[in-house]
Amino acid sequence: MMRIGIDLGGTKIEGIALNDNSDELLRHRVNTPQHDYPATLTAIVDLISHLETKTQQTGSVGIGIPGAVSTNTELVKNANSTWLIGQSLQKDIETLLNKPVRIANDANCFVMSEATDGAGKNAEIVFGVIIGTGTGGGISINRQLIIGANAIGGEWGHNPLPWPDTSEISGPNCYCGKQGCIETYLSGPGFAKNFKQQTGKDCSPAEIVKLAEHGDNQAEQTLQVYEDQMARALASVINIIDPHVIVLGGGMSNIERLYANVPKRWGDYIFSNEICTKLLPNVHGDSSGVRGAAWLWK
Repeated sequence: MMRIGIDLGGTKIEGIALNDNSDELLRHRVNTPQHDYPATLTAIVDLISHLETKTQQTGSVGIGIPGAVSTNTELVKNANSTWLIGQSLQKDIETLLNKPVRIANDANCFVMSEATDGAGKNAEIVFGVIIGTGTGGGISINRQLIIGANAIGGEWGHNPLPWPDTSEISGPNCYCGKQGCIETYLSGPGFAKNFKQQTGKDCSPAEIVKLAEHGDNQAEQTLQVYEDQMARALASVINIIDPHVIVLGGGMSNIERLYANVPKRWGDYIFSNEICTKLLPNVHGDSSGVRGAAWLWK
């Protein structure tokens, strides 16, 4: 039976169709309607219809979302795509499709993919990180997801940034209502905002990295601060779950220097005289989340 995976991101919705051997049959991507829940439902349903029409097959549907579904109310919570919060997304999609769907946090879908046949395929404990529009995380132990009693297993992005310096103590406002969350520093928008505060320039993360590569001192300084913030944030995770591998995904994971520079820094914060945890780029790129969503149906 064909499996369909949907990755509902803050800026794009990607769909993939896999056969029984998990070979890709078709992939398609559309823009995410911003702040419009009904239009988001329509976009998801139309994408699924497109995949089934083109493959001339029907399939199971799994959806990764930038948040979680409450175990008590079955409503979406903790979504940085805030127009999803409080919505009965699973029920609404099932009604429109007239068949069951499975929904999981996008970071859980990501870590499921990477722990199965990606960067963490031979590791017992894998922590998967998405650093893009938001900052999420998921935990896999022996290729089994750790969801947790509150469906928030791995949600490191809404803990405060550890070991803050004086300029970080109050911290930026976060959509969750708190200040100084890890997400406000390590997400793509958080990184770009920090650069603008230092320079007054509006630049994308990719543009900032390119400036640093061409010798721009302010861009280089912003990147070094970011690397230290990531080292502190990941060190706090290592001190709790002690993963063998940490895999990065999302747009910020494309910054190649992170994989060398962050581990050089995190030793100052990890409670061990030897550190075996590896920081690795994802194997499946932007496809990891959507592949993991398809695998919500085993």
